[in-house]
Amino acid sequence: MLEVNGLRVSYGGIQAVRGISFHVNEGEMVALIGANGAGKSSTLRALARLLDPAGGNVRYRGKELLSLPPHQLVSQGIALVPEGRGVFPRMTTVENLRMGAYARDDKAAIENDLGQVLAHFPRLKERAEQLAGTLSGGEQQMLAIGRALMSKPKLMLLDEPSMGLAPIMVQKIFEVICAVAREGMTILLVEQNAKLALEVSQRGYVMESGAITVTDESTRLLADPKVRAAYLGE
Repeated sequence: MLEVNGLRVSYGGIQAVRGISFHVNEGEMVALIGANGAGKSSTLRALARLLDPAGGNVRYRGKELLSLPPHQLVSQGIALVPEGRGVFPRMTTVENLRMGAYARDDKAAIENDLGQVLAHFPRLKERAEQLAGTLSGGEQQMLAIGRALMSKPKLMLLDEPSMGLAPIMVQKIFEVICAVAREGMTILLVEQNAKLALEVSQRGYVMESGAITVTDESTRLLADPKVRAAYLGE
């Protein structure tokens, strides 16, 4: 579904992503792990067209992605759940969710999907009319994921969904992520919590200093002594 070849991202004279190549198959959850500053989020932002790459090419379902403006990605079936959540603080929970469907005109289907998202996240249903800016960090993360789901994506890009959240909230959020994956959603997960990311994904890529250094099935990476020492605190 997604083919990345030789992707490079630079900030001024600093090369944050150094010609990486990887792929994500349809229906797969793939984890991109690494230390803070390894280039994971820069990779995701480039794929979402929020950064202009310095080189490389990206093909999504056989089409070149990097030539598209960011606003066209939603209609292509790609949704980003950004680091920091990016909710609209002065809009209600439901208004934020409806914003996820801004490119759709199938009103009956939108209402049905809204019901499904609120079923996934009962906490959001309880706070449907509450301003998003007054939600807790975990609730805002739920909202950001729910808003992405409202666009009916084929590929979801998740950027650090566990960042800054209490363990109980992380567990609830990843339960939904896994449920969505079981329904057939393709997911590229960028996550600093390497153990969690590898436990829920099928394959993983390890990034160090802007380069991919290790790739394997997630179960093998979890058992790899070097990966365990470097990223799992063992």
